[in-house]
This record gives sequence, C-alpha cells and structure tokens, in this order.
Amino acid sequence: MRHHLIILCVYLAFAIAAGAAHAQNPIPINDLTVRAEAGERTATRQLAEAYYTGKGVEQDFSLAAQWYEKLAKLGDVRAQTSVGLMYLRGYGVEKSIKTALKWWQFAAAQNDPGAQYSLGTLHFEGKDIGQNYPEAAKWYRQAAMRGHIPAQADLGMMLFQGKGIERNIVQAYYWSALAAQQGDDIAQVNLKEIAKEMNPVQVTEAETQVADWIRNAKRTWK
Repeated sequence: MRHHLIILCVYLAFAIAAGAAHAQNPIPINDLTVRAEAGERTATRQLAEAYYTGKGVEQDFSLAAQWYEKLAKLGDVRAQTSVGLMYLRGYGVEKSIKTALKWWQFAAAQNDPGAQYSLGTLHFEGKDIGQNYPEAAKWYRQAAMRGHIPAQADLGMMLFQGKGIERNIVQAYYWSALAAQQGDDIAQVNLKEIAKEMNPVQVTEAETQVADWIRNAKRTWK
C-alpha cells in the first residue's frame, strides 16, 4: 500500500548522497572484490551495499545486483529480500515481478518480515501475479507478528474492511494501535476511523491487548 513510495524515497536519498560519499569515503574495492569472489559473505555484502548506495565507490546497480544475487544464492535472507527489491524496480537487472516473488518467497520462508510484507503488498496490488487479498492478509499477518510496523497498519485496515479476511473490528483496532504507537502516520489516521465504530468495551479489550504486546516486547528487548 505504501511500499513503493517508501522504496522510491529511500532510493532518492541514496542517489543524492552518492557523489559526495564516493569522493570522501573511498573503500578498499579491490580487496573486497577478491574476498567476495572467494565466497566471504561479509565482503560480498559490503561490496553489494557499496555499489547500491554509491558509498565510497561509483554507484552501479548492475554490480550491486550481481553481488547481492551471489549472496542470496548462498542463502542469505537479507540479500534475498534486497534482490527481490531490485527485480521489482528493475535496478541493475531486467524488471521482473515474478523473479522478485521468487526471492521474497525464499526469504519469507526463513521468516524475514521485510520479505513477508513485500509479498503481502505484491498480492494486494496484484501486478503480474493476480490480486489475492487472502494471500496478502496472510503475509501481512506473518510480518506483523514479527513486529513489522507497516504490515501491522495494513493488516489492521484489512481486518477493518474485511478484505481477504474475516472482519474483526477489535483486531483491526489492535493492529492499527500497535503501528500508531510506533509512529506510523497512516495507522494513526486509520485508528480514528476504526474507533468510531467501536463501543468502550471493545476499545478497552483492544487496548489491553496492545499493552500486553508492548510489555512482552520490552521484556524481549531486555
């Protein structure tokens, strides 16, 4: 729902910073290349990220995609998610939503919330693969359970609308409130609309669940 806008904003920020970063912070590109070619994961990641952002080296999406994909094939979850993003946007590779789907499925199966959220958005929008609201809700829920804030907000709205999932206004409020309390602007707006249809008992029930989640999350962080 807001996935592509976030991606574009991040990309623009990287692009603006690329030139200055290259001039001020050169990196040992030859050393990293040798180590990456030998299969060292840390060096491969550093190389991929450097080429993607243009930090310390001339920005090159093609080389970034090459190194990310090498890392992804080694089973690196973060790289699989990044490769999916590059295929979705056509950064350094031929644009292919189906290839993006493949990589995100690999990462999502390993419980990466970013990949799960991306799958949810892909199924929600339905580009090239067909719109599937139940599948979108499934992936949003999995990402939301792992603390992915936009997924929590989007799941809350799907529960409120009963889109692809049985309508549940208490759960809609719960997920939206979680995202809102963590600073999600869209969730804060949605929460007001959801609350208009709730009675005080329902609000109290949902707020209690939110408090439990936050309390358990703080305990985990410690």
